[in-house]
Amino acid sequence: MFVVGLTGGIGCGKSAAGDIFTELGIDVIDTDYIAHQLTQADGAAIPAIRDLFGEAFITRDGALDRETMRKLVFSDNASRQKLEKLLHPLILTEVSHRIQQSYSSYVIVIIPLLLETGDYDHLIQRILVIDCDEQLQLVRTMARSQLSAADVKTIMAAQVGRQCRLKKADDIIVNNEDVGHLKTQIIRLHHYYLALTA
Repeated sequence: MFVVGLTGGIGCGKSAAGDIFTELGIDVIDTDYIAHQLTQADGAAIPAIRDLFGEAFITRDGALDRETMRKLVFSDNASRQKLEKLLHPLILTEVSHRIQQSYSSYVIVIIPLLLETGDYDHLIQRILVIDCDEQLQLVRTMARSQLSAADVKTIMAAQVGRQCRLKKADDIIVNNEDVGHLKTQIIRLHHYYLALTA
């Protein structure tokens, strides 16, 4: 199976790009969505999170308290690594399973921390980076979430730098304009990927 790892900084448009690939009939696996499933009420990761971090990080209905955890992991590196060490193997197992179940011409796996972890190197054939100006990242992320500019900058600082991301990319889509412009670029890339898998 030909697998493309799709990554990019926060607010660059990874999900919007994934939606367009889905419209084109391509199976898209979103690691953030899998992480949400693992950490929802009675999710597979909840018992281990409770053991590692304590009851304060679990909501009344038995899900991960995302807000409390976000504050912790972006202020404390050791806690962030602890959480990643717990979640990443579970996510990777699920991604591998879903790739095996796929019937589309190729598969897109959206992995925000693709370049940070190296966990997916054995699974993917190409790296696609969705890129945009850093000011746009800030504006878009603040518009869709309740995060302050300082919070967004903290998240951006915890991710691989933009230049490093671009250097490691096999393919780059610049998402500084509207969805129509994004779609045009993705359709072009879609035909290229189809040719590679033919």
